[in-house]
Amino acid sequence: MATVEIPRDLLPADGRFGCGPSKVREEQIQSLASVGLSLLGTSHRQAPVKNLVGSVRELMGTLFRLPDGYEVIVGNGGSTAFWDAAAFGLIENRAQNLVFGEFGGKFAKAAAAPWLQSPDVRNAEPGTIAAAEVVAGVDVYAYPHNETSTGAAAPIRRVHGDEGALTVVDATSAAGGIDFDVTEADVYYFAPQKNLGSDGGLWFAVVSPAAIERIERIAASGRYIPEFLSLKQALDNSRLNQTLNTPALTTLHLLNSQLDWIVANGGLAWADARTRESSGALYDWAEASAIATPFVSNPEHRSPVVATIDFDDSIDAAAIAKTLRANGIVDTEPYRKLGRNQLRVATFVSIEPNDVRQLIRSIDYVLANS
Repeated sequence: MATVEIPRDLLPADGRFGCGPSKVREEQIQSLASVGLSLLGTSHRQAPVKNLVGSVRELMGTLFRLPDGYEVIVGNGGSTAFWDAAAFGLIENRAQNLVFGEFGGKFAKAAAAPWLQSPDVRNAEPGTIAAAEVVAGVDVYAYPHNETSTGAAAPIRRVHGDEGALTVVDATSAAGGIDFDVTEADVYYFAPQKNLGSDGGLWFAVVSPAAIERIERIAASGRYIPEFLSLKQALDNSRLNQTLNTPALTTLHLLNSQLDWIVANGGLAWADARTRESSGALYDWAEASAIATPFVSNPEHRSPVVATIDFDDSIDAAAIAKTLRANGIVDTEPYRKLGRNQLRVATFVSIEPNDVRQLIRSIDYVLANS
């Protein structure tokens, strides 16, 4: 069967809509090329790289509007490494984990470490969100800001549990694309390969004074903590604008360029408006369609940065994604473990809203000509 050829005037200018790694802007690549010879291949303990780390941390402080006492720390490895680091150095005795998709579930598994009490896991069906509930003895309440696998987003609200309990938020696909009040969280952690337009391999965390106190207290408690997964090591090195081990310099430079772009355009408020414009176009289209519908039924829980659209059984969403790919529109397939007849479209801040509108026109053309 011949593949449908989408007319050029319907195609997006940039056909990258993947949820991670995500679109990197051409300007970031040009910026990297302009400094590459003076940066890449140089020592991460010397001024050029330390200044770059310092710039990233400063720009993050501006982007997230950090109040006094909050700090940005950085460590080697992505969010997966941070989950293990949190099990060693952030959870004192027991966590409550909200699970409404793949990635919240992965942190819950890490929080089941043998030296901790079994986590209180609160599950919700994919496409919905779970709610925290105060439980005596829980010292970390953990949940995703945005569930990348399902396109459901949760509001950032501090959980007022036992005295000293921390609110810990996985922000990997939300950071830099969804506005929020950072004082509602004690730890807001992420890897930079989504809205922040970079590669994986590093994690960042915005930490409150209470979280810093917890990190330092557990580190001094005698608990065994591998050096690579030590949040105290990450904290101490970050204050020197460095990482424990050699960081990926390309990742840092792409990230710095992206942060500078977002901040210069208006920060989180601007980024939030831009991602909502893009995702809103998809949700409006699906709600008006006879054969498509937003997977997340509650509009208040629909992600501004990851739009998941279900299709009627009469439509083969996999075939649509394959046709789009053949026309240069890539990575619209659903999350592999979700197993739904749907498209999943990143609407991260780097993605032009008009490209999303062109994507919709392309989908309509494929539907009409298949």
